[in-house]
Amino acid sequence: MILKSKDVLGLEGMSAEEIRGVLEIAFRFRAVFDRPVRSVPIMRGRTVVNFFHEPSTRTRISFELAEKRLSADIVNFSAATSSFKKGETLRDTAENLAAMKIDMLVIRHSSPGSARYLANVLDCSVINAGDGAHEHPTQGLLDIMTMRQRLGDLRGKKITIIGDIAHSRVARSNIWGLTKLGAEVTLCGPPTMVPGVLERMGVRVEYDLRRAVAEADVLNVLRIQLERGAGKTFPGNREYHRMYGITNEVVRSLKPEAFILHPGPMNRDVEIAGEVADGPRQVILDQVANGVAVRMALIYLLSGGDPGALGSSN
Repeated sequence: MILKSKDVLGLEGMSAEEIRGVLEIAFRFRAVFDRPVRSVPIMRGRTVVNFFHEPSTRTRISFELAEKRLSADIVNFSAATSSFKKGETLRDTAENLAAMKIDMLVIRHSSPGSARYLANVLDCSVINAGDGAHEHPTQGLLDIMTMRQRLGDLRGKKITIIGDIAHSRVARSNIWGLTKLGAEVTLCGPPTMVPGVLERMGVRVEYDLRRAVAEADVLNVLRIQLERGAGKTFPGNREYHRMYGITNEVVRSLKPEAFILHPGPMNRDVEIAGEVADGPRQVILDQVANGVAVRMALIYLLSGGDPGALGSSN
């Protein structure tokens, strides 16, 4: 059994063995994408509710595609048109949904810990699709999958995460996952966005961009989280781009084989220059495709799927 819990709440609570196991299944599902028929009947007759209390494009569509390709029945929940507007609590809403005999709940919410809270009160499986500035485990897994596609074993590889670390759930999931797999992680950004206390997570903190990227195998460039108040932590977009933006000049200083990730959505010409975002070093669309495969793998495993029934990823 690859996953030890009925839920996927964060990479902090996942072992290195579990992470590797999920990625192995994701690579097998990734091979399905090249077939003329991309769906498999594994989840037929099972119901997944996508419970998104925060806006989302990539994550929500990626989960929906993963569920459709596994042949699940899907219910999409929108907070804007729900009883939340009438004062209903998160627990009451979730328990009403669970009473309709659903098999899985995918939740995105602005409050850290919301996914764990629901996992503790619901019998169905819960997948965290992002809870505030806490964790985004599926994004962390798809980022790691994208790195492993090019680098293989990540032990000893140097990964630099750049940007608004303080407000980023993506950064936290990346840190937990990468350090468990033996990667050397450096965080870089303005001191107001990269508190030194993060070194307790087993990473290096560097405020000089050129030093942070000099030996990097991968740059993971994060969006400025304006909706969480990050715009108050630096003078302006132009100043940020000048000091920490990933420009062609920065790219020319990288090792020849180094590549660039971005979880999206991008603020072009703020954290990343447009020509870099469209250039040959980025693997952003690989991340998007891998996101569907990772979510397929998690849904499959949580529903009791047999890893051995899928064959080899080779």
